[in-house]
Parts: sequence; structure tokens; C-alpha cells
Amino acid sequence: MSANSRNSARVVLESSDISRALSRIAHEILENNKGSKDLVLLGIPSRGVPLANRIAQKINEFEKVNIPVGSLDITMYRDDLRLRPPRALAHTEIPDGGIDHKIVILVDDVLFSGRTIRAALDALNDIGRPAMVQVAVLIDRGHRELPIRADYVGKNIPTSMSESVQVSLADVDGNQESVIISAGEQ
Repeated sequence: MSANSRNSARVVLESSDISRALSRIAHEILENNKGSKDLVLLGIPSRGVPLANRIAQKINEFEKVNIPVGSLDITMYRDDLRLRPPRALAHTEIPDGGIDHKIVILVDDVLFSGRTIRAALDALNDIGRPAMVQVAVLIDRGHRELPIRADYVGKNIPTSMSESVQVSLADVDGNQESVIISAGEQ
């Protein structure tokens, strides 16, 4: 993001808001699944992976148990491959024990059209057969094109189609916040 667009971006989540949202998501995951048994978190690169690690860390703080965390590259499962410039494949890392008969929670930063989650479901299908799949996102901005919803949402942020939501995380970007940028500012 250019310095000019950064100055005109509207901050919707500050660092402390992100931390609170991840704590809430971790609590909801434990509550809805009646504990941490058979949970596996798979982050969708790039920002879903550090978010999955943070959620696992929060669960460890609450329950004193280590939740397996991995990453799931969806690049080759996207339905817009031919419409976008080529990009390098990310790393898929499935935790020891796999995903068969586990409760897999897909973690991403922003839920928008639903196409990323659809691609992740297709990728999961090639890896194994989970008992259940759930979705956790930091931000749900609406505008679904597919009948997909998140089970755990840090914050619902209504946006227009001319806006974009950008999440910055300290371990990836050096700063931590989420901003909305209008089309003219990108």
C-alpha cells in the first residue's frame, strides 16, 4: 500500500482489537466443539497461517493443550487462476496425524466472496476426510457469491464493492491493523 493510500485508509481494527477478536474466536471454538479434542487448525496462506498459530496459542493459554496447526495452499484450486497473474505456490503443511476424522478449522484473514473457502474445501478433499470442517475468519466483509459462511468471525465489517479490506499482522507486515481502502486509493 502506498504512503498516500495508507494515510487515507480507514482503520477498522487496531492491534488490541485483533488480539481480542482472536481470544474470542479461540473461546468460541472450544465452546462449540466441547473442548479441544480432535481439533486441527489449517491456515490459508498468507495471513491465515499466522492467525491459525495465534488462535492455537490462545487455546493453549486457556486449556493448556497444543492444537495441531498447519497450512493449506489453495492456489491450484482457485477458479480464477487464468484471470490473475501467475503466482508462486505457497506451502501446504498437514500436521502429524493428518486430518482424517478430525475437526478441521480453516483460518483466513478476510471472508469476501467465499471462493477462497470453496477452493480450500476442494484442496481438503484431496488430502483426507475430516469429520467436520469449520471456518474462522478475522473479518467478514460480506458480498458472498457462494453459499459459504464463517463459523467464527472476529468482526463483521460492511463494505461496498469499491472498497477493499487489508489486514496487516506484526509477524508478516511489521505492523498490526486492518484497514478499509476505497477503490480510488488503492
